[in-house]
Amino acid sequence: MWSLLTLAAAGLAIRSYIGRLSAIGHRGSRSRHFDGKRFQNAVPTPDKSVLDLLRWGATSSHPRWEWREIIDQPPPPRRVSSGEIRITFVNHSTVLVQTDGLNILTDPIWSRRTSPFSWVGPARFHRPGIPFETLPPIDVVLVSHNHYDHLDLPTLRRLARDHSPRIFTGLGNRQFLQDRQVSGSTEMDWHQRIQLTEDTSLICVPAQHWSTRTRTDLRTTLWCGFVLLSPKGNVYFAGDTGFGPHFEEISKRYGPFRLALLPIGSYLPRWFMRSNHISPDEAVSAHRLLRASISVAIHFGTFKLGDERQDQAVQDLRLATFDDPALQQSIWVLAPGEGRAVP
Repeated sequence: MWSLLTLAAAGLAIRSYIGRLSAIGHRGSRSRHFDGKRFQNAVPTPDKSVLDLLRWGATSSHPRWEWREIIDQPPPPRRVSSGEIRITFVNHSTVLVQTDGLNILTDPIWSRRTSPFSWVGPARFHRPGIPFETLPPIDVVLVSHNHYDHLDLPTLRRLARDHSPRIFTGLGNRQFLQDRQVSGSTEMDWHQRIQLTEDTSLICVPAQHWSTRTRTDLRTTLWCGFVLLSPKGNVYFAGDTGFGPHFEEISKRYGPFRLALLPIGSYLPRWFMRSNHISPDEAVSAHRLLRASISVAIHFGTFKLGDERQDQAVQDLRLATFDDPALQQSIWVLAPGEGRAVP
């Protein structure tokens, strides 16, 4: 039988460990999406409760995924020529965007698991499409929010050490990164603009999602997407998001887009995922609202984070576009490591 002293010591140890995993959170002036302690969506969405998680666990269809080998692709170029935009899909929400003088990575993850632990948690079902060692020089990293499949500390530490990029993320994340040996980060608020080069600027834009590393830091840091504004064509990275009025707002303010990166996975069950993850059907609607010339599917097929089958997101996307040849041509599904020039 454990003594009260032993239980108290164990409790303190657990609290201390959770504290090391948690984000301190943002401290600043109130705004329309920040009440002084926690952020909220433009259209507030309910938090997922422990009962919701238990219900999902009890009713999940538990589809079986399998490890898949991927085909080796030619490595991306070191740089691209003036006026060109080239993308290479790495895995999950990690995309290499190459444009005039800039190599940009979105939500980079090369880790085996999306988890605070190396030995448990959702594991990948294929290797990254680009070996980390063959990356071209990385100038900019965009981190949309602090969930483990988007803010991957081992990868960010490695990038900071080997490439020294400028890292841009939502409010409240800079201190968290700095305390964990990831230097070079800049926080941004929704619609804040930063000049990257003489011709290219970066804008942090709204997403409909939430943030947490543990349950103790729920919504204390900001989630977002990003827009690159350039005379050669604008680029939109949605991050992780549910469907909401922000797509139309972003289109009106910053569209049309030469390229949009849109998530299509982790959308089932809909009663649980609807407010925070778009479905393939909704990705098609977002593509139209954004007036995107080309959209690229992301956030699918690497980690099993929802109830869909391994290929279901891509199959449902094809069903959503099967009667429209123009849509089929303008919404790309790339293999891991596949790169294309954006027309």
